[in-house]
Amino acid sequence: MVENNTYNVLVIEDEALFAKSLGIALTEAGMKPHFAEDGFLGLEKAAEVVPDIILLDNILPKMKGLDVLTKIKEEEDLKDIPVLMLTVLSDSETISKAISLGAVGYLIKSDYQLSEIVNKIRLVLEGK
Repeated sequence: MVENNTYNVLVIEDEALFAKSLGIALTEAGMKPHFAEDGFLGLEKAAEVVPDIILLDNILPKMKGLDVLTKIKEEEDLKDIPVLMLTVLSDSETISKAISLGAVGYLIKSDYQLSEIVNKIRLVLEGK
């Protein structure tokens, strides 16, 4: 179902198969996915696209997701973009740190199907 308002979604994820599957689900939901496979490329792509929302893995090459989140929240043009953590790390310390750094939510990959992730994105975007 394609909506009139096409949301730009930046997916910062190094697992190619997961990123591709998520991209298909986002496209089918009428959203436009953009991808970066590491933290540095994610920051570059965020500045280039200025997405409506960022899905951010924490375990990334070159720069951890929490460091990417910190840099996003320091950038004037990016700081108001909602960042939804989407990772395999489920320890409470990492979750608390992500939320304290400004993430709007924290999803553990194994707990959600792609359709549920897309629904969470839509809820965040429509709650703006």
